Amino acid sequence: MARKSTKQRVVVSTIGAWFFGFLIFFPILWMVLASFKTELEAFAIPPSFLFFHWTTENYATVQERSDYLLHAMNSIIIAGGSTLIALLIAIPAAWSMAFSPTKRTKDLLLWMLSTKMMPPVGVLVPIYLIYKTFGLLDSRIGLVFILCLGNLPIVIWMLFTYFKEIPRDILEAARMDGATIGRELVYVLTPMAIPGLASTLLLNLILAWNEAFWTLNLSTSNAAPLTTFIASYSSPEGLFWAKLSAASTLAIAPILVLGWFSQKQLVRGLTFGAVK
Repeated sequence: MARKSTKQRVVVSTIGAWFFGFLIFFPILWMVLASFKTELEAFAIPPSFLFFHWTTENYATVQERSDYLLHAMNSIIIAGGSTLIALLIAIPAAWSMAFSPTKRTKDLLLWMLSTKMMPPVGVLVPIYLIYKTFGLLDSRIGLVFILCLGNLPIVIWMLFTYFKEIPRDILEAARMDGATIGRELVYVLTPMAIPGLASTLLLNLILAWNEAFWTLNLSTSNAAPLTTFIASYSSPEGLFWAKLSAASTLAIAPILVLGWFSQKQLVRGLTFGAVK
């Protein structure tokens, strides 16, 4: 029997949710505030929260020193391209594992997941040499390829979970009506799994957008995304906190806006099939 929700319990839960939400968001808020400070104020102890000299000088300096639009375009192409290619590969793969499993399906899924447990630095040298041999260093295609392979196990696992929640009877009815495998995937399965596809796309887009290890090691200037753009403000001369905060704010702004407008689809997809 479900416990009765009292007004006091609702108020306490709401306050607790807001508290932990603010606690999680506070580092981002502090970074945004630091981006409007001078370098001296960014290092000041005790720090000032709202009452300081607000300035946009850091943003002007960042734009003069680095081509933000070039780095942002590289991030969009690399993150978007790797995510879309991963989806194109993962949809038929997850379909076959969900609706035509074999005795090796579980082993294959566990093997794919185990590849994410290996530190990327373990394969950095062979990947770097392969990329150097084929001329893929500092290229968008090379970064799209490596990020697609890196996130593919997660994409397949997520889609496999969503597809398992779709009744098999619907697909069998489509086959009885003469639907081929291709039509079944495009016209039956995909529309029913849109919440799961949307959440998978958004989550892996965020993972690709924030990927730093491969982008820092396989790119320098032409294909450098926003992660490299941020890292350029950490130099042997020291850390410029205010300018680093401004660069970080510019880097996360597009993905924050996307996440804000897509939060309903993301929550719906992550809870897809949770309630029967």
